[in-house]
Amino acid sequence: MTYCSIVPISRSKDSPSYPMATPVQFNNTATLVSHAYYPPNILLPQYVDNESSPVWLIVQFGFLWVFVLVAASITISRVRPTASQSDKLAFVWMCLTGFIHLFFEAYFVIHNKTLAGSQELFGQLWKEYSLSDSRYLTSDAFLVSMEAVTAFAWGPLAFYIAYCIAVQHPARYALQLLISVGQVYGDILYYATSLLEISYCRPERYYFWFYYFFFNFIWMVVGCYYAKQSITEITKGFKKLAEFEVSSKKNET
Repeated sequence: MTYCSIVPISRSKDSPSYPMATPVQFNNTATLVSHAYYPPNILLPQYVDNESSPVWLIVQFGFLWVFVLVAASITISRVRPTASQSDKLAFVWMCLTGFIHLFFEAYFVIHNKTLAGSQELFGQLWKEYSLSDSRYLTSDAFLVSMEAVTAFAWGPLAFYIAYCIAVQHPARYALQLLISVGQVYGDILYYATSLLEISYCRPERYYFWFYYFFFNFIWMVVGCYYAKQSITEITKGFKKLAEFEVSSKKNET
């Protein structure tokens, strides 16, 4: 016999007083698992609660972001001090997105089968995010495949684009267009496969709008911006080439 029910969490007086989602207790003859993810009947036999509070996890992740941002800002200022503000921001963004793709998202790809029981920083962060999309804890085939491309293709490419910006490499805008379109396309597929199927998100609006929507929408907005910038710069390049060819032909005659 199989059933599921909502059960309260018991806490000691020394437990941290941060809000937590109501867990779901799933029973069958083989296992007894209490978790807070949706849909309530998903099996997570290796699941253990996070040791750290959501606030502390976000603070630690935020420190990593700040470190990358500061290091990238110092690097581009020293390597190419005359770079425009736009190029400096693009360099910093590519370093940050490369870090997230190549390390944070690669962690999911490598550890997806044991993620539910992880107490490492990235493991706990993924479990916290999974309250908005439980597919990350069930080794969903689409997510593992999509995140693998994101981690091992877009991650290194983002760092290479940062290098191209620093040395003013002519391939910068073509590669920037490639990664931007790839990120936007990946986000569209991610939203569609979740919203068009059953809900994998807890019913609280916070998890949907902040975790699920906002964190992914950042890459939609920034990706569209850099795709547009790339198209504009590539078009300018071809226009100048065409003008040069016309001018050369006139000089020959």
